Parts: sequence; C-alpha cells; structure tokens
Amino acid sequence: MVSEKNMMRGLTNAEAEKRLKEYGLNALQKKKKVSPIKIFLEQFNDFIIWVLLAATILSAFIGERADAITIIIIVIMNAILGFIQEFKTEKSLEALKSLAAPTAKIIRNDEIKVINAEFLVPGDLVILESGDRVPADCILLEGNNILVDESLLTGESVGVEKSLENRNNDIYMGTIILRGKGTAKVLKTGMKTEMGKIANMLDSIEAEKSPLKKKLASLGKVMVVVCIAICILVTLLGIVRGQDKYQMFLLGVSLAVAAIPEGMAAIVTVALALGVSRMLKRNALVRKLPAVETLGCTSIICSDKTGTLTQNNMTVEKLYYNNKIYDIKEKGNVNLEILKKAFVYCNDCGYDFKQKDFEKSLLGDPTETALIKAFFNKSSEIKEFLAKSRRI
Repeated sequence: MVSEKNMMRGLTNAEAEKRLKEYGLNALQKKKKVSPIKIFLEQFNDFIIWVLLAATILSAFIGERADAITIIIIVIMNAILGFIQEFKTEKSLEALKSLAAPTAKIIRNDEIKVINAEFLVPGDLVILESGDRVPADCILLEGNNILVDESLLTGESVGVEKSLENRNNDIYMGTIILRGKGTAKVLKTGMKTEMGKIANMLDSIEAEKSPLKKKLASLGKVMVVVCIAICILVTLLGIVRGQDKYQMFLLGVSLAVAAIPEGMAAIVTVALALGVSRMLKRNALVRKLPAVETLGCTSIICSDKTGTLTQNNMTVEKLYYNNKIYDIKEKGNVNLEILKKAFVYCNDCGYDFKQKDFEKSLLGDPTETALIKAFFNKSSEIKEFLAKSRRI
C-alpha cells in the first residue's frame, strides 16, 4: 500500500496492476449490441401486424393473391420505416459513450504519465486542468479556483465551485473542469461511480407499452372478434339457406379479410415517423416510434428550475477599448489586436481541435468561450493564433 509520506508520488506500477485485477477496468458495462436483424424482426412484434399477417394467409388461401401481396407489401414497408428510425437512434446512442474520458494524466512512481482512462484504479493521482473531462469519481487533494460543469449529473447549467476549505471537493466521472488546475485522488471507478449507477439504472428500466400501442392492441382484438363473428355468422346463414358449405366458408373469410383495414399500420407508422423527424430537428432523439405519441399524451411537464432550461451560452455584444465602447459588429473597423491577445492569453479555455464544429471545440467556462468566439469563427484560426506564443 502507498504510505502517507509517499502519497503525492502516486501508486507504483505493481500496486496499480494489483488493484486493476481487484477492481476491474474503469469502464461502464456495455450492453450487448442489438443486431440489425433483431431490430427488424421486432417490428413484426405487434398485434395489429399479426392480424395483417393472418389476413395475408387467409387471402392467399381463398385465392385473393392481389390482396395478399398488397397486405404483405404494406407490412414490410411498415417494418422498414420502423427499422430505419430505431437503427439510426441506436447508432446515435452509441455515440454517447464518448462521455467518458478517453485518457487521463496521472502520477505513478513519481512520474507524470498519460494513460488510457480504462486502466485507472482507486488510489491513482490524477492531474486535472481546464477543459479536462474527469475520468473517475475523485476527491481533490490540491487545487484552487476550480469550477466544474456537473450538468451531466445534476442538470445545473451553472458551474460548481470546488474548494478544499469547505470540504466541497468531490468530483465525478464525466464532468468537465471549466476553470483551474488541481490534483485529485481516484476513489471509485467503472460501475461504482455515480455515472455507473446511472448507467445501471438505465439498463434496469422495464419497457412499457405506450398508450398508442395499448389502444392498437385493444382495437386489434376487437377486430379479430368481429371478423371471426362475421365469418361464422355468414357461413351458418348460408348453410341454413342450403348453400354449399365450402363456398359459404370462403365467402365468410373474404368478408372477414375485407373488414381488416390493411393500411392502418402504415398510416400510423408514417404519422409517427413525421413526428420523430420534427423532434430530430429540435435535437431530440426518439428511440421507439410510438414514444412520440406518448409525448403527445403528456398534459404536465415538471421542471425543477429555470437554470436547467437555459442554453448555458454567452455572447460578447460590446467591447470597451481605449475609453470607447464598440459594438461587436464594428470590431472589423478598428485595430483591437491588444484586446484580442488579452482575450486569448488571459483565458483558461481548453481546445479540442479534433472537433469539426467550432462551438464543440471550445471547452471551458461559458464566459471564457464567449471571449474566444468574439474574435474567432474557426478552430484553425485559434490554433494558428495560439501557435504564435507559448504560455508559461
């Protein structure tokens, strides 16, 4: 074990390997991927679809091939529409796994190293700077003026000050250091972290049928009962009147098939797909098509406070320079190079130049990112500007 005297020297490699075997990898458990074939086959797991497939078999049995082909085309088109939506959403949800930090800067054997965050173990010392994503649940040992974005866990748009004095020094996996620099000790990793608990809760959610699914299932059952009743009634009446039994049976089946609205499933799917498309334009992912209708049944939405509903975004509107106020739109007409340098050099904003989107490439406090956006529009521009100097 690491003695108190050597605590800030970090773990030894041997101790780290021992703890890795004991605690496992610092990673959230991944559910087995749902195969595209399974997603497609699940589109047929609906009572209305079963009724339509039964109608297809009956149509083929009585020689109505055109009806049988029409119904099967409608069923397949319905399945394809549902599959496309769910498959796209699954892919988008997989992208959320990037919320965990890919690497971590740690102290081991009194040396600073950058390792894959999956190999972090309880007791490791992690160096955190502005823009870093916290790789595990930790406790701050050193640091000052540290501000952490915990919106991922709490929904709070405002950063949380962390202080060693008032013992508010717990930081959690997935949160982002907006300001400051410090050293933290890893307490929990993987599924034992707060992020891991949330992942476990999400995995244990039992799927419930939406109101629309329940209504369609109920309607399907009524339709089956009515169709069977029609078939029996017509057949019996024909037999009583002396008609051929087989012919009357075929007539009853024909009437039953005709009573089934083949286009209903396709119409419902198209209507829901349009709703999903509108939600997507508002950056809302919908996993299952009927979930859109569930939202339509919502009468009350509870929100804890106004801060959660803000965009957590700031913009520079005016600049004060050389005893004069300039509108941000006028900056091109005056030499503000000194102000530009001050905005960039006196700034703890972090940068992820791998991101194509300029907004996403800026990591830090909303005020500091706003100062950068006041003078730059592309990641390449700020990268080129930073290359002209070296921060000490």
